[in-house]
Amino acid sequence: MTQAQVRVEAESVAELVTRAYEHAYEQGWTDGLPIIPPSAEAVARFIAASGRAAGELIGILPPRKGRATVEVIAVNAVMAGCRPEYMPVIIAAVEGLADPAYPLELMQVTTNPMTPFLLVNGPVRHKLEINFATGCLGPGWRANATIGRAIRLILNNAGGALPG
Repeated sequence: MTQAQVRVEAESVAELVTRAYEHAYEQGWTDGLPIIPPSAEAVARFIAASGRAAGELIGILPPRKGRATVEVIAVNAVMAGCRPEYMPVIIAAVEGLADPAYPLELMQVTTNPMTPFLLVNGPVRHKLEINFATGCLGPGWRANATIGRAIRLILNNAGGALPG
Protein backbone atom coordinates (compact mmCIF):
# COMPACT_ATOMS: atom_id res chain seq x y z
CA MET A 1 0.00 0.00 0.00
CA THR A 2 1.49 3.31 -0.99
CA GLN A 3 1.40 6.40 1.17
CA ALA A 4 0.30 8.59 -1.76
CA GLN A 5 -2.93 10.52 -1.46
CA VAL A 6 -5.60 9.76 -4.03
CA ARG A 7 -8.21 12.33 -4.97
CA VAL A 8 -11.66 11.01 -5.85
CA GLU A 9 -14.40 13.39 -6.99
CA ALA A 10 -18.12 12.72 -7.24
CA GLU A 11 -21.52 14.41 -7.38
CA SER A 12 -22.81 12.86 -4.14
CA VAL A 13 -21.50 11.27 -0.96
CA ALA A 14 -22.82 7.87 -2.07
CA GLU A 15 -21.04 8.15 -5.41
CA LEU A 16 -17.85 9.30 -3.67
CA VAL A 17 -17.83 6.31 -1.32
CA THR A 18 -18.56 3.95 -4.22
CA ARG A 19 -15.76 5.40 -6.35
CA ALA A 20 -13.33 5.29 -3.43
CA TYR A 21 -14.22 1.65 -2.79
CA GLU A 22 -13.85 0.75 -6.47
CA HIS A 23 -10.43 2.43 -6.56
CA ALA A 24 -9.29 0.64 -3.38
CA TYR A 25 -10.53 -2.68 -4.75
CA GLU A 26 -8.72 -2.17 -8.07
CA GLN A 27 -5.51 -1.41 -6.15
CA GLY A 28 -5.86 -4.55 -4.02
CA TRP A 29 -6.18 -2.55 -0.80
CA THR A 30 -9.42 -4.13 0.42
CA ASP A 31 -10.63 -7.57 1.41
CA GLY A 32 -13.48 -7.31 -1.08
CA LEU A 33 -15.88 -5.60 1.30
CA PRO A 34 -16.60 -1.87 1.04
CA ILE A 35 -14.21 0.45 2.86
CA ILE A 36 -14.36 3.86 4.48
CA PRO A 37 -12.21 6.22 2.40
CA PRO A 38 -9.19 7.14 4.57
CA SER A 39 -9.16 10.92 4.34
CA ALA A 40 -6.09 12.77 5.60
CA GLU A 41 -8.22 14.26 8.39
CA ALA A 42 -9.52 10.86 9.54
CA VAL A 43 -6.04 9.33 9.48
CA ALA A 44 -4.72 12.29 11.52
CA ARG A 45 -7.47 11.72 14.14
CA PHE A 46 -6.52 8.04 14.41
CA ILE A 47 -2.82 8.86 14.74
CA ALA A 48 -3.62 11.40 17.47
CA ALA A 49 -5.76 8.84 19.30
CA SER A 50 -2.81 6.43 19.32
CA GLY A 51 -0.64 8.89 21.25
CA ARG A 52 2.29 8.01 18.99
CA ALA A 53 4.13 9.57 16.07
CA ALA A 54 2.84 8.77 12.57
CA GLY A 55 6.18 7.37 11.44
CA GLU A 56 6.80 5.22 14.50
CA LEU A 57 7.55 1.67 13.42
CA ILE A 58 5.35 -0.83 15.25
CA GLY A 59 6.56 -3.93 13.45
CA ILE A 60 7.85 -5.56 10.30
CA LEU A 61 5.25 -7.88 8.79
CA PRO A 62 5.88 -10.93 6.63
CA PRO A 63 6.03 -12.08 3.94
CA ARG A 64 6.79 -8.73 2.25
CA LYS A 65 8.67 -7.47 5.32
CA GLY A 66 6.36 -4.47 5.21
CA ARG A 67 6.69 -1.61 7.66
CA ALA A 68 3.65 -1.32 9.91
CA THR A 69 3.99 2.29 11.06
CA VAL A 70 1.36 4.07 13.11
CA GLU A 71 0.25 5.87 9.94
CA VAL A 72 -0.11 2.62 7.96
CA ILE A 73 -2.09 1.12 10.83
CA ALA A 74 -4.30 4.22 10.99
CA VAL A 75 -5.06 4.15 7.25
CA ASN A 76 -6.14 0.52 7.46
CA ALA A 77 -8.14 1.09 10.65
CA VAL A 78 -10.08 3.91 8.97
CA MET A 79 -10.75 1.72 5.93
CA ALA A 80 -11.98 -1.09 8.20
CA GLY A 81 -14.55 1.18 9.87
CA CYS A 82 -12.84 1.44 13.26
CA ARG A 83 -13.20 4.29 15.69
CA PRO A 84 -10.08 6.30 16.65
CA GLU A 85 -10.19 5.01 20.23
CA TYR A 86 -9.54 1.47 18.96
CA MET A 87 -6.00 2.41 17.89
CA PRO A 88 -4.17 1.36 21.09
CA VAL A 89 -5.72 -2.13 20.87
CA ILE A 90 -4.90 -2.44 17.16
CA ILE A 91 -1.32 -1.29 17.76
CA ALA A 92 -0.93 -3.77 20.63
CA ALA A 93 -2.19 -6.55 18.35
CA VAL A 94 0.26 -5.60 15.59
CA GLU A 95 3.11 -5.47 18.14
CA GLY A 96 2.24 -8.99 19.27
CA LEU A 97 1.84 -10.35 15.75
CA ALA A 98 5.15 -8.82 14.65
CA ASP A 99 7.05 -10.42 17.54
CA PRO A 100 9.55 -12.90 16.05
CA ALA A 101 8.36 -15.53 18.56
CA TYR A 102 4.92 -15.56 16.89
CA PRO A 103 4.72 -17.73 13.72
CA LEU A 104 3.05 -15.01 11.64
CA GLU A 105 4.95 -15.79 8.45
CA LEU A 106 3.55 -19.34 8.42
CA MET A 107 0.03 -17.95 8.75
CA GLN A 108 0.63 -15.35 6.07
CA VAL A 109 1.88 -17.71 3.35
CA THR A 110 -0.27 -20.80 3.87
CA THR A 111 -2.80 -21.85 1.24
CA ASN A 112 -5.32 -22.52 4.02
CA PRO A 113 -7.41 -19.54 5.09
CA MET A 114 -5.97 -18.47 8.44
CA THR A 115 -6.19 -15.34 10.50
CA PRO A 116 -5.03 -14.56 14.04
CA PHE A 117 -7.50 -14.78 16.91
CA LEU A 118 -7.27 -11.74 19.16
CA LEU A 119 -8.31 -11.79 22.79
CA VAL A 120 -8.80 -8.42 24.47
CA ASN A 121 -9.14 -8.35 28.24
CA GLY A 122 -9.30 -5.80 31.01
CA PRO A 123 -11.17 -2.52 31.39
CA VAL A 124 -10.52 -1.55 27.76
CA ARG A 125 -12.91 -4.23 26.52
CA HIS A 126 -15.76 -2.51 28.39
CA LYS A 127 -14.65 0.97 27.38
CA LEU A 128 -14.57 0.02 23.68
CA GLU A 129 -17.72 -2.14 23.97
CA ILE A 130 -15.93 -5.26 22.78
CA ASN A 131 -18.33 -8.17 23.11
CA PHE A 132 -16.68 -10.94 25.10
CA ALA A 133 -19.72 -13.12 25.77
CA THR A 134 -22.49 -14.82 23.81
CA GLY A 135 -22.36 -13.93 20.13
CA CYS A 136 -18.89 -12.35 20.30
CA LEU A 137 -17.91 -13.96 16.99
CA GLY A 138 -21.15 -12.98 15.30
CA PRO A 139 -22.52 -9.80 13.77
CA GLY A 140 -23.64 -6.69 15.59
CA TRP A 141 -20.51 -5.69 17.46
CA ARG A 142 -18.65 -2.87 15.77
CA ALA A 143 -15.47 -3.09 17.82
CA ASN A 144 -15.19 -6.86 17.34
CA ALA A 145 -15.82 -6.72 13.60
CA THR A 146 -13.77 -3.67 12.73
CA ILE A 147 -10.73 -4.36 14.91
CA GLY A 148 -10.48 -7.83 13.41
CA ARG A 149 -10.95 -6.47 9.92
CA ALA A 150 -8.30 -3.77 10.50
CA ILE A 151 -5.80 -6.45 11.50
CA ARG A 152 -6.57 -8.44 8.34
CA LEU A 153 -6.19 -5.33 6.15
CA ILE A 154 -2.89 -4.47 7.85
CA LEU A 155 -1.60 -8.01 7.32
CA ASN A 156 -2.65 -7.86 3.67
CA ASN A 157 -1.59 -4.32 2.83
CA ALA A 158 1.56 -3.92 4.93
CA GLY A 159 2.56 -7.57 5.18
CA GLY A 160 1.68 -8.57 1.65
CA ALA A 161 -0.45 -11.58 2.60
CA LEU A 162 -2.59 -11.67 -0.48
CA PRO A 163 -5.29 -14.28 -1.09
CA GLY A 164 -4.73 -16.91 -3.73
